[in-house]
Amino acid sequence: MKTVLITGSNGLLGQKLISVARNSDSIKLIATSKGPNRYPFPDGYHYAEVDISDAGSIEKAIALYQPDVIINTAAITNVDTCHVERDLCRKVNVEAVKNLVEVCERYKIHLIHLSTDFVFDGKNGPYTEDATPNPVSYYGESKLDAEDLVRKSSSKWAIIRTVLVYGLTENMSRSNIVLWVKSSLEKGTPIKVVNDQWRTPTLAEDLALGCLLAAEKEAQGIYHISGKDTVTILEMAERVADFWRLDKSLISPVSSKSLNQEAVRPLKTGFILDKATRTLGYSPKSLEEGFKLLDKQMKGLISK
Repeated sequence: MKTVLITGSNGLLGQKLISVARNSDSIKLIATSKGPNRYPFPDGYHYAEVDISDAGSIEKAIALYQPDVIINTAAITNVDTCHVERDLCRKVNVEAVKNLVEVCERYKIHLIHLSTDFVFDGKNGPYTEDATPNPVSYYGESKLDAEDLVRKSSSKWAIIRTVLVYGLTENMSRSNIVLWVKSSLEKGTPIKVVNDQWRTPTLAEDLALGCLLAAEKEAQGIYHISGKDTVTILEMAERVADFWRLDKSLISPVSSKSLNQEAVRPLKTGFILDKATRTLGYSPKSLEEGFKLLDKQMKGLISK
């Protein structure tokens, strides 16, 4: 049985990892995050408050629980927040990762670190793992700097990059594209959606399973884990409307430039999944299959 410690377990991916792994016969699960536990069911895992930007806090937890694997999901992922609050972004996305790398080296722990499609410039997507990163935002720069720290580590490591994660938990700290579009259209609120950004949107459950496959198989190197449908964000919004039979006329296509967002977004990312499919056995759901799961969860059937 492997002891797996999750950082950032209060986030969407963190909670999905708890949901998938807490009753596993092969995993002893330790969930950690800042503040009280947000996952609503207490059984099948242990929760501890840990601040990964505090080296002492990490050291104490690692000495106590002695994990075989750390899955680092903790990060500031709001691209505009990272652009404006750069010191905070660097503290959480880079300096905290340095703390994790150092403790993994000392205790010989397998580090699985989550990264992003935003390490790429969006000129040549969809991307394989060996494509050359060239971030266009400070968020992307911070995530690439963290990747570099992990790659130079002497411990066993894997980097899992992902794209535009969506899903639902009982205690959401922030929304995501699917929930925002669905909620807006249900209220009859007109929305503007970019028509020139391409992604491979990722169901949170699929990403959690990909992380656990990497832990189980002791994967090393970089892996691209995302959905398999390459769509514009506009097309994704329209498919949300179609699935839930909502009014598509409320959706207005706009260009990225017209939104005047703080930070630049790469235009065409998305991932080629051949490596993860071949070496990990990763098999993501289609967008509509993901929507079906969300619909069940929204009707109160979230797996306990």
